[in-house]
Amino acid sequence: MADKRDYYDVLGVSRTASEDEIKKAYRKMARENHPDLHPDRVEECEAKMKEINEAYSVLSDPEKRQKYDQFGADGVDGASGFGGFGGGGFTGSYTGDMGDIFDSLFGNIFGGGMSGGGFRNTSSNAPRRGKDVNYSTSISFMEACTGKKQELEIAHQEICPSCSGTGAESGTTTEVCPDCHGKGSIRVTQQTPLGVISSTRPCPHCGGKGTIIKNPCSKCRGVGKVKVQKKVSVNIPAGIDNGQVLRVSGEGDCGINGGPAGNLNVSVTVRPHPIFNRDGYDVHCEIPITYAQAVLGDEITVPTIDGNVKLTIPEGIQNGEERRLKGKGVKYLQQDRRGDQYVRFYIEVPRNLSKKQKELLKEFENSLEDRNYAKRQGFFDKLKDLFRGQQ
Repeated sequence: MADKRDYYDVLGVSRTASEDEIKKAYRKMARENHPDLHPDRVEECEAKMKEINEAYSVLSDPEKRQKYDQFGADGVDGASGFGGFGGGGFTGSYTGDMGDIFDSLFGNIFGGGMSGGGFRNTSSNAPRRGKDVNYSTSISFMEACTGKKQELEIAHQEICPSCSGTGAESGTTTEVCPDCHGKGSIRVTQQTPLGVISSTRPCPHCGGKGTIIKNPCSKCRGVGKVKVQKKVSVNIPAGIDNGQVLRVSGEGDCGINGGPAGNLNVSVTVRPHPIFNRDGYDVHCEIPITYAQAVLGDEITVPTIDGNVKLTIPEGIQNGEERRLKGKGVKYLQQDRRGDQYVRFYIEVPRNLSKKQKELLKEFENSLEDRNYAKRQGFFDKLKDLFRGQQ
């Protein structure tokens, strides 16, 4: 065995590598060199895998690894735990976690992991939940605020009424599958790089059902389900927001093998409102006021989602100032409280003034004093202080 490659080099690890590092390196090398993944160079991969398995069988065993480190390959001659790729599969004794190795390397190839010495198989006869049905609907802003009951027409699958879901024509029955004898699964033996492995798979003849239909139902063509249009009444709650999804239990496709039906998922789109904007559960709107209203104050009518209300504009209100109407916002979902409404005022500057109006405005402007413009006066005071400090 003097001509054998160094086992550490074979796995690409250092001589101080831990057991976990060795196991990870083995898994990586085994994946990269699996013969089934390289049909164009099977012989080369088989030889490589034999070398990898031999190296791992020694380095994964603390006692063999110690002898190998002391005496080299001659110290473990004939002690390899893997017999390579011969027809007899593995030979010798390997005490590692074989289920863990098989799961990580070949779980995808055989359709499941190992459990109790065999591969897991999901029965096709087990009850399975039906698929969900997705639906989109559009409502107005006010409908989202107040809630509504909406009729939807959906397309979903139901149990075929002609065959009651069996798939067989009325008056006939299904027959036991001759290939799997009603089990729904068959055992397959496959030659792998790690030896001969048996696995259980769904029967291809009956699709895992254990029965076959010789006379398919003329209505559903043997499927056992039919697609139908159905009207569903959906309660859209007050406070729902744009993009939220309502789940209506049991209104999706019918289940399989007696399983429960899926759900109906209704995605709600809320159309924008010409006046109101929503932020969470608060409502915002902008109200234009005249210059005179801003100066003198006024009482105006303000729209809310509940109807019009009176609101007082204080004298001297500034452009962009807001007033809050408590509890006039949107209702919280599944709660008794509501958000608020915020009214923002913007002062509309008059245009297209007549000569007389301009003269009156200039006369009014000339009558004003600095005390009438608190913000303007404060700005110029700061400006004076700034220039004074620079001198």
